[in-house]
Amino acid sequence: MDDWIALTIDTSTEAVEAVANFLLEAGAEGVQIDDSADYAHEVITATGEWLDPNTIPHRQAGAAVSGYFAPQTHLEELRQNLAAKVAQLASFGLDPGAGTITVADIATKNWANEWKKYYHPLRLTRFLTVVPDWSDYQPAQSGELIIRLDPEMAFGTGSHPTTALMVQLLETYIRGGEQMIDVGTGSGILAIAARMLGAAQVLATDVDDIAVANAEANLALNPVDHITVVANDLLNGIDTQADIVCANILAEVLLPLIPQVPSVLAPGGVCLLAGIYEDKADAIKAALAAVNLTVVEERRSGDWVALAAKVVAP
Repeated sequence: MDDWIALTIDTSTEAVEAVANFLLEAGAEGVQIDDSADYAHEVITATGEWLDPNTIPHRQAGAAVSGYFAPQTHLEELRQNLAAKVAQLASFGLDPGAGTITVADIATKNWANEWKKYYHPLRLTRFLTVVPDWSDYQPAQSGELIIRLDPEMAFGTGSHPTTALMVQLLETYIRGGEQMIDVGTGSGILAIAARMLGAAQVLATDVDDIAVANAEANLALNPVDHITVVANDLLNGIDTQADIVCANILAEVLLPLIPQVPSVLAPGGVCLLAGIYEDKADAIKAALAAVNLTVVEERRSGDWVALAAKVVAP
């Protein structure tokens, strides 16, 4: 059987999600992300040991995003198309990093497991740990909640700093019984976390049909219910009233989303936004203010920002 093709784009941390989307849109069967920012977090092994990231060999800067393509792929055409898209990143305010594209053959028998070595149990917060579905990891302490994911399509494995920021905000604002909308659900990780933390009902949306299928598959791995996943473009056509609207997506997508939030936000509700690179934070805050949403909390992890905003009475 012919070998698969691994096409790797060397880029920056802030452009990881955009580059991963480029690869998936180009037909990649799976995506592996090796991001230096991921090693800012402690890692938990399957036996519950905490590992200092500095003791793990890893890249020191930037990120590499690899897409796995079938052997029959027209390689040169693919490379040219991706190079053109990477070159456009700067026009969207994203640092393309080196932007170099390299190609390697991956033996078919090794392809399915190649990226698994990068994915380990990860403690997001005091209460929540994300665990790959193939791991036999067990809770290390009383009250620890386990989210099991199969990150095969790389729609969000929990390793990115923005996910931890968003889960921290969910822990702060979920009191129990809330209605929530998760925009751009990806792997479904935030929807699952919200239900585990006590939200009563979650509507999870994503514009990508493949992401919807991936989220539904991950829901089935966890003891959660009352989560509905639908394919939808942001909040278009949605009239559900929600106590919490959350979105962990690129700032360029948050900007058109923000004007849609007030129509679905219940009185006293909160809008939680992450995926904001620090140089985009002011633009996001201005967009929130323009629709009478006031930032009530700001959290940071490295160069990433997460915001909580509410309608505040004068």
